[in-house]
Amino acid sequence: MSWRLSRLTEMGFDVGIWNWSNHDLTMLEKSGARFSSMTGYLRGRLTDDEGAAELLSTAAEAIQVSKRLNVARLNLHGTGLGDRGLPVTPCETMTGAMWLKARETLNRIADLAEQHSVTFMIENLNLAVDHPGVPFAKAEDTLALVSAINRPGLRLNLDLYHAQIGEGNLIELCRRCLPWIGEVQVADVPGRQEPGTGEINYAGVARALKRMGYRGTVCMEAFASGDADAGLEAFRSAFTV
Repeated sequence: MSWRLSRLTEMGFDVGIWNWSNHDLTMLEKSGARFSSMTGYLRGRLTDDEGAAELLSTAAEAIQVSKRLNVARLNLHGTGLGDRGLPVTPCETMTGAMWLKARETLNRIADLAEQHSVTFMIENLNLAVDHPGVPFAKAEDTLALVSAINRPGLRLNLDLYHAQIGEGNLIELCRRCLPWIGEVQVADVPGRQEPGTGEINYAGVARALKRMGYRGTVCMEAFASGDADAGLEAFRSAFTV
């Protein structure tokens, strides 16, 4: 991990981290890396009282870590993810009551965010390949929640890899989500590798985002198809417009 932080910093990239409880926080603090975003909770879910309490409690823990690492954006999902990205509490059908509870929970998350000057983001996922059974997985779901709440402490982590698998029409999706995007996340489809390895025209997406006026962070969450440096340069090239 130390080598990765050093190499990414040397190449001019910020760093995103997943579950911070798996890392040596003192090492991360001393690494000199600039952290873009991190997981904003350890456990919990949006849709019931017990899950919401656990989500809010561990989100408060994440905020304290974010202050140590100077991370302003913290990532959420509809429920906690376990081994291989599978939901800890799968949910195939969401009721009206679950939608209302999710909205209440995310409003409480926004309260926490605004109190501590951070931003929580809810990430869309895909159900077909990586995350079957996750509630509020589609971008249309996360957009519905975030736009209805419409508070500065809650934004979208718009993951275009997941959206391509589940929904497609990426440029129009970016346009609809634009007022609420906190970060755009990318990988190519299929394979979840760097831009240029699959079916998504990321250079075209980048040009469209620029025309829309998006000037925020674009993050690659991907596996390298070969040499890691080459994969990073392919990502940089796709989004240098």
